[in-house]
Amino acid sequence: MKTRTCLLLLATLATSFAAERILPLNLTGPGANYDANLPEGFQRLALGDTAPDFNLIGVDDKMHSLSEYKGGKVLMVVFLSNHCPYSHAQESRMIPFINQMMPKGLKVVSIQPNTPLPENASGLAYSKYNDSFEEMKLYAKENKFTFDYLYDGDTQEVSKAYGAQATPHVFLFDKDLKLRYSGRWDDGRFEEVESVTNRAGHDALAAMMADKPVPVPFTKPFGCAVKWNTPDDKAFAGYKAPWKYEPITIGEIDAAGIARLAKNPTKKIRLFNVWASTSLTSVSKLVEFSKLAQRLDRRDFEVITISLDAPEARDKALALLQEHHIGMPTRIKESIEKEGRSTNNFIIKGDDAAAVAKALDPKWLGAPLPHTVLIAPGGKVLWRYTGAGFEPIPLVRLILDQLGGMFENDGRYTKKQSPKT
Repeated sequence: MKTRTCLLLLATLATSFAAERILPLNLTGPGANYDANLPEGFQRLALGDTAPDFNLIGVDDKMHSLSEYKGGKVLMVVFLSNHCPYSHAQESRMIPFINQMMPKGLKVVSIQPNTPLPENASGLAYSKYNDSFEEMKLYAKENKFTFDYLYDGDTQEVSKAYGAQATPHVFLFDKDLKLRYSGRWDDGRFEEVESVTNRAGHDALAAMMADKPVPVPFTKPFGCAVKWNTPDDKAFAGYKAPWKYEPITIGEIDAAGIARLAKNPTKKIRLFNVWASTSLTSVSKLVEFSKLAQRLDRRDFEVITISLDAPEARDKALALLQEHHIGMPTRIKESIEKEGRSTNNFIIKGDDAAAVAKALDPKWLGAPLPHTVLIAPGGKVLWRYTGAGFEPIPLVRLILDQLGGMFENDGRYTKKQSPKT
């Protein structure tokens, strides 16, 4: 009888203990609703759970498992991505602190959880790199990662096992690999430290390294939602942008008008493409400019096309622009209207190719077509190419180098604020 009573008591205690598992549920804070559209197999780590094992390839082309990162005072498992501007901004603060703590016993491994985005998705508006494994190598090298960077974008099983919801998403484990913190690094979406009001991840790591209790064990992550390999339409938005279906028009312009546009007194980067419907090579490149416009629809970037077609071919030129969706993102449409224009597509009037060449780019002879010129604010030519053979990837990377990889600070953060936990 006593044995049965003891067994019942133990069962009751076990049930009670299981019910008290502390999970990161109903967390509030800035950022998207990361609980929406979670994939099958997704789980959440409770306080005190052991770090899940993994076997993932790193940018060093070697396989890495959890056992490599044992033996430290603290293990930091952080989910990062190449494309996310939130991750870019927080990495600018996270990596210097990591580098300070690693000699003191911090072990770090970073994991890239995303399946790569479509090349024209507006989610790539702030990164010259997609989330592919090969581009992870470029991103880690450029940003001087001092820790391993592993790829989980194919199966995403490790990301599901940890409960990663965003990039960045920080998980801190003690020397026994038991979870002590998960959530954001901080709440700054800009590079400037003055934009940070909550640095819970930083403070949790500092506390653990000092053998102190973690002040707040769970916070809501703050970043870009993980792009699962069964994404919702919103996550992969860009190629379905509403402006793609708006009316596309064409206006007339002369050499003097082109010269004014080329001076570029705006803060936008302008990509001029001179083409003609009779040039098959120039028509074939229109789709590349459409992809660029879609990808960069959130940025200060504008595609301007100039057709050298004769007036009687105007309808044909317009039909091709419509077919390839050479339209205007809302942000650019608004800026164009402020300039007193109504379109970003033009057909030349009253001038020949030589006059257009002189007005736009004196280094171009007026043939062959297409001729493409990238012009910075103030009129400086950043890049030029004659013909259809250029590769779009180097051009995209040049543009994004100019635009920058982080959200543009709008001037709100000029006075230092005291970060709060």
